[in-house]
Amino acid sequence: MADRTPPLSVDELRRLVDSGAVDTVVLAFTDMQGRLQGKRFAARFFLDEVLEGGTEGCNYLLAVDADMNTVDGYAMSSWERGYGDFAIHADQATLRRTPWNEGTALLLADLAWHDGTPVAASPRQILRRQLDRVAERGWTALVGTELEFMVFNDTYEDAWKCGYRGLNPANQYNVDYSVLGTGRVEPLLRRIRNEMGAAGMTVESAKGECNLGQHEIAFRYDEALVTCDQHVIYKTGAKEIAAQQGSALTFMAKYDEREGNSCHIHLSLRNQAGDPVLADDSGEHGMSPTMRHFLAGQLAALRDFTLLYAPNINSYKRYRPGSFAPTAVAWGPDNRTCALRVIGHGHSLRFENRVPGGDVNPYLAVAAMVAAGLYGIEHELELPDPCTANAYVGNAVHVPATLREAAELWQASDLARGAFGDEVVDHYAHMARVEQDAYDSAVTDWERYRSFERM
Repeated sequence: MADRTPPLSVDELRRLVDSGAVDTVVLAFTDMQGRLQGKRFAARFFLDEVLEGGTEGCNYLLAVDADMNTVDGYAMSSWERGYGDFAIHADQATLRRTPWNEGTALLLADLAWHDGTPVAASPRQILRRQLDRVAERGWTALVGTELEFMVFNDTYEDAWKCGYRGLNPANQYNVDYSVLGTGRVEPLLRRIRNEMGAAGMTVESAKGECNLGQHEIAFRYDEALVTCDQHVIYKTGAKEIAAQQGSALTFMAKYDEREGNSCHIHLSLRNQAGDPVLADDSGEHGMSPTMRHFLAGQLAALRDFTLLYAPNINSYKRYRPGSFAPTAVAWGPDNRTCALRVIGHGHSLRFENRVPGGDVNPYLAVAAMVAAGLYGIEHELELPDPCTANAYVGNAVHVPATLREAAELWQASDLARGAFGDEVVDHYAHMARVEQDAYDSAVTDWERYRSFERM
């Protein structure tokens, strides 16, 4: 990875602390569910003690469910092992101010055991390992993520109290590309755009989407790790800004029976000279032989790796015909009905993975895409013919339809174990089992409505 200038240098942070402009520093890492977890430090203490020395946190933070319940079955963390700590070390390249929180700066962290070895199941470490494999070839992976969300004119507290039923969407009709529709929520969108820009991200645009109150803010692509870091900061920051505005927004993959929230992920490769690795103007669809192998690897691994693209029960509700969420393991040039869409030309040539939803952990998804592509290159896989028609009605293999199916494919996958190692595969297979067991034990509103009186 190239050397990078952080959005905020340590010297600048010291000056801001000395002047009283910054009094709080957040040090956070991304958990299995893609959420930021960490601590808020008094800024002076952080500079004196934590910046170089790090801090610690209970290792159960990579071994709990979405409700933060301790669960049995994880090798790294348990009652039997005493729920000890791991070390949390700041990555100074991620230092930035977060304007939506007054007087606050933030850094992301990497996790290590006390002997200094990285925590293998940490999402950021999983991505780092795959990017190291790319770097060994003299390449850099460039990534962009496109997160959709839905805005409601309700506070998070009110939404919780009413069981997330009867909420008031910020738009009452489809506002896809509608300037009027985005204007209705522009005060919120403008704050998010401007304050993310002030936090060191390059904002491109905001647009309406199809579902009621659904919108998307797009950011410029960057090196893969940087994009994933920005993704998780943006996701947390957008929720915090919405809460400050008296609104609530959700990135959940499928809030209702209308269109879900997607997170399309774009990926390309550059060599050390900055030239595109995947593009060749003389090749079919402008693709180099490397891209053909890389894309073939995506297809070969997609079902085995779907757990990393769709990590929750709710994730699989998106995959319906005609929904703009894919059902077919297929690729096509500028074809939004396929799981993989090839777009752009020359330096901008890339492929888009349309499988992930707004609930995706970006580190895991990008790591899966990189590992799949390298598998295709290493085995010189041949790319099948593109789908140029409606992939929803074709004969392609289906994207896994449930978390249970995806987890079984993941755990049994020699491809996954070869790319990520047994520890990572077993860890995230157990996460899926925990989620599945919780869902299987729950009684839903749907069941009550159908059964309370009539059955």
